[in-house]
Formats: sequence, structure tokens, C-alpha cells
Amino acid sequence: MTTVFIVSAPSGSGKSTLVARLMATAGELMFSVSYTTRNPRGQEVDGQSYRFVSREDFEAMLARDEFLEWAQVFGNYYGTHRGILEDARARQLDLVLDIDVQGARQLKAKIPEAVTVFILAPSREVLEQRLRARGEDRDDVVERRLKEAAEEIRGYEDYDYVLINRELAEAEATLNAIVRAERARRSRIEDQIRPILDTFQV
Repeated sequence: MTTVFIVSAPSGSGKSTLVARLMATAGELMFSVSYTTRNPRGQEVDGQSYRFVSREDFEAMLARDEFLEWAQVFGNYYGTHRGILEDARARQLDLVLDIDVQGARQLKAKIPEAVTVFILAPSREVLEQRLRARGEDRDDVVERRLKEAAEEIRGYEDYDYVLINRELAEAEATLNAIVRAERARRSRIEDQIRPILDTFQV
């Protein structure tokens, strides 16, 4: 049974780093590579960070109802293709999605059993420092991202878990613990429990 993990956070909260570390350590996970119409940043590679497509191609896929969820953020489209969930199920892997608050709401409505995690910087000041340290955005863009963060943070109550990223190693351990705990839920491993009980003739 595939468990879907949805991870959201305001830009600059450390979400991408934490998800990358989770993928490297937790095992039996597939990362959902989102489609986007924005341009690649820094060292981003097509097919690994995102699938970079034109606005026309994205809108054509939208018209064909190919996305589980999609959103428009800062003027660019982002979306999760339906095929990724089918692929994860076929390979019997859990699926990790790194998506924004809008997309998380859409996906949770379609997959109510999905596990949602919201990553939060310890303060606005720390978030601003992290955004500026990246050196990717102009001052006006940083301010816009901070304003957007204030809106996104209001939706934290919709998430199953809230992870405050004060220190990277601690946050990484917490995210791994969430995945391990969810995998041990009785409802998810019923098929593994029954054969054990049968050995006791229960």
C-alpha cells in the first residue's frame, strides 16, 4: 500500500533540503517531480528538480485533466501529474510530494489518507535571513515571498504535522520519524499483521 506524504512550507523554510535528505535516508520512497512553467534556478536539472515545460504545454495538459493538483504561484504554473501516483503504486513505494499549500489542499481532498507535513521557520526574521542568503531574489521578490509566507502559515492547522526547522539535523530526524511512525500504522500494515497472527492461530 502506497502512503502519500505531502510536504509544504513557505519558500526559504528548508523544505527542499529536508526532503532531499529524507529521500536519501528513509528508503522505499519515490519523489514526485512536479511540472512547472518557471525557468530553472541555479543547479536545477530538468526531470530531477522539476519538469520544466512551456505555458502552452502545461495548459494543454490541464485541458486533458492530467494533473492530480495544480496551482499558479508568482505567475507560474505548478502541478502534480496523475501518472506519478500510479507509478509509485505499481512499484510499491511511498510517494513524497513537495508542493505548496494550494496544491496540498487539492490533493488532500482527493487522497484523504495522505499524510501532510508543514515545515516552519522559527521566525519571520530567520526566514528573511534564509531567503536573502540564497542570493536568488531581488529585494522586492524577497518581500513578496515573506508576504506570501504570512498567508501560507495561516493554513498550518490543516496539516497533520508541523515541523519547526530550527536546526537541520533535528528537523531531519523529526521528518524521518514521521515517515517511520506512519508506516507502522495498523491500517497500513494489516496485510503484514495477519500472517503473524495466523502463526498463533489467533
